[in-house]
Amino acid sequence: MHALQKTIGYVFKDPTLLETALTHTSYANEVYKDGLKSYERLEFLGDSILGFTTADYLFGAFPALHEGELTKLRAELVCEASLAQTAQKLGLGNYLRLGKGEQACGGRQRVSIIADVVEALIAAIYLDGGLVAAKRFIYTHVLVDTGARIRLNTDYKTALQELVQQKKNQALSYELLSERGPDHNKEFAVRVLLNGQEVGQGSGTSKKRAEQAAACAAVKRLFPGEIDE
Repeated sequence: MHALQKTIGYVFKDPTLLETALTHTSYANEVYKDGLKSYERLEFLGDSILGFTTADYLFGAFPALHEGELTKLRAELVCEASLAQTAQKLGLGNYLRLGKGEQACGGRQRVSIIADVVEALIAAIYLDGGLVAAKRFIYTHVLVDTGARIRLNTDYKTALQELVQQKKNQALSYELLSERGPDHNKEFAVRVLLNGQEVGQGSGTSKKRAEQAAACAAVKRLFPGEIDE
């Protein structure tokens, strides 16, 4: 357990909380004959803490995003696959306490299990060290690749927003330059401004696509090498 605490960057005052966070129901039923001693209750709490913390982070980090975009991004960051990746990086599967049957069936690598353990671990840290400690774990291990995930999804407007906000008091805006063609075949041209200065132009069959193209041009100009195409 000492090695794991070093990896996650948090030392428990009450190690039993960590043990519970790593205890699968199969083990609790075999050893304690009591499923309540598994991580499931901690998972319930950790899910809420993770959701709140992620929403709070996204709300502050991306002021240009609408509610629907924030919801979509939050869902991506806290989904089962994302949490399983975090668990794999931390090696949580190596520390799981599993029943014999679950262990024989590959439970240490099962995505649904190791993702749940991340949420349970968040709750255990919260109960042991408070919200600040839990948030620190989430920022360090769950939200650490937020920018990379955005770029992989080629959401250039969001990527540009995040990159620009590495400095304080930066203002991005988009301006429609032209709208041409018949209704069924429109072409829009847009430019993006950083603190009032043009940093990129783009065109597309909708204003949204034109803005994405302009943002892409701006990222390539201002932050070369940041986006892998």
